[in-house]
Amino acid sequence: MSRSPRFMSSHTGGCPRQGRAPGSLPMVSERIGILGGTFDPIHSAHIAAATAVRDALKLDRVVLIPAGDPWQKRGKVIADAQARLEMARLAVEGIDGLEVSDIEVLSSEPSVTADTLEALAREGREFFLILGADAVVNMPSWRRLDETRDLATIVVVERGGESASPPGAGWRVEHIKIDRFDVSSSLIRERLGQGLSIDGLVPAPTAHYIQEHGLYTQPQ
Repeated sequence: MSRSPRFMSSHTGGCPRQGRAPGSLPMVSERIGILGGTFDPIHSAHIAAATAVRDALKLDRVVLIPAGDPWQKRGKVIADAQARLEMARLAVEGIDGLEVSDIEVLSSEPSVTADTLEALAREGREFFLILGADAVVNMPSWRRLDETRDLATIVVVERGGESASPPGAGWRVEHIKIDRFDVSSSLIRERLGQGLSIDGLVPAPTAHYIQEHGLYTQPQ
């Protein structure tokens, strides 16, 4: 795969994950949360979920990955991938342990979770895939679902009593409860299309970018 994820700037010389010698112990030196999404646009609940999981599971970092080609949303109008990437970068600026990767935006292939995890895998990395309960419910439609199970622990973020579990057996699962945020990307797009304020719903630098570039101004 010809990908060059920029969050890996200090690890670009690493090699793909390889098998260990018989009887050897696994080396886990870095615990990495992965939060993928269309982020159209990214909002405060995304950041709250990332920081809550970071703290609860004592992760070294959480990497937010905007989808370059979200194949499950084909036929829908979404913002340009580079714009969504920049909005995500602005949203995490100055937040310890949160980063953004352009790995899926740079890829010419549809965004598939297992492909991304394989591309990021290095010896000593342990992945925690962060999902809302609504995303967990949709997992049966994912491509390469069995491979995803082998590559990461699933972290189910439960808000306001929501709960879900991955389909089938054999998953490593963590459940993290957080306060419910009454915010969604669709709500933000709707408010912007109506000329309403999004103060508090989106990190301020991201809101400024949206305004500066005139995004989401058409009524939904």
